[in-house]
Amino acid sequence: MKNIAIIMGGYSSEYKISLISGNVVYQYLDKTKYNGFRIHIFKEKWVYVDEKDAEYAIDKNDFSVTINDQKITFDCVFNAIHGTPGEDGLMQAYFELLGIKQSSCDYYQAALTFNKRDLLSVLKPYGIKTAISYYLNKGDTINTAEIVKKVGLPCFVKPNKAGSSFGISKVKSEAELPIAIEVAYKEDNEIIIESFLDGTEVSVGVINYQGEIKVLPITEIVSDNDFFDYEAKYEGKSQEITPARISDELTQKVGETAKRAYEVLKMKGFSRSEFIIVDNEPYMLEMNTIPGLTTESLIPQQAKAAGISLQDLFTNAIELALS
Repeated sequence: MKNIAIIMGGYSSEYKISLISGNVVYQYLDKTKYNGFRIHIFKEKWVYVDEKDAEYAIDKNDFSVTINDQKITFDCVFNAIHGTPGEDGLMQAYFELLGIKQSSCDYYQAALTFNKRDLLSVLKPYGIKTAISYYLNKGDTINTAEIVKKVGLPCFVKPNKAGSSFGISKVKSEAELPIAIEVAYKEDNEIIIESFLDGTEVSVGVINYQGEIKVLPITEIVSDNDFFDYEAKYEGKSQEITPARISDELTQKVGETAKRAYEVLKMKGFSRSEFIIVDNEPYMLEMNTIPGLTTESLIPQQAKAAGISLQDLFTNAIELALS
């Protein structure tokens, strides 16, 4: 039996979603193959949490835990931390230094994809289309007229390195820009402002499944709100339609674009890329490398549509990491 550490929590606003994801992984883990250990990673503590919610401190020197005088080490880490430090490369680099196998992409790919500006800049030369964008760093002079001239209205103001739609605003007038920028700065000291793409929003999961890169059935996002914000994602204010109501030709085109991004970046583990389709052309918004794994999340929905159970999905991720 292999010991699997399921890391969850994190240091960002996404920690609550991560705890749910991690517990779903723990629940569906194949108990005939693996001993699952829930590990909570927070700024103030790293702890193993047992069935009775008792906590045992993690030794950060070798990522082990001692229970009843018995030291336990881990064969593999299943990473379910959304946001920092699980999705931005910090945990990946730490485990690489310790020589511990882990389920997500490598540290460079994690750092790159977590930074929306850098990700889109790297993919653009490969023919992957993106929105027109304007960058701001905290402390920069804000020239609203210049921003509007470049990206137009309406536009989206986003934190550059944050997930779950935290800190994102749709801006309809120049006067709204300073407020939206302040909201984004609460999540990150870098901002990306993007032109509004009026089209069909889709989400595409790409995974390595049994040694082969596989595009999962595409999900169409229809938000009840102005865009796919936190409420729409997690509080039922959207329709998520899998497979998406797009033509076979377009399904293939979007799938190939998502797969190309996965291959270009030499990705491992899970990825979920977001696109807006305008005039039959997919425009990439971002890529998530630790996507939500709650039973309602998009990757589990897409896996189910592909005939892959959650247990198989998680077993596959662990076995690939161990191989």
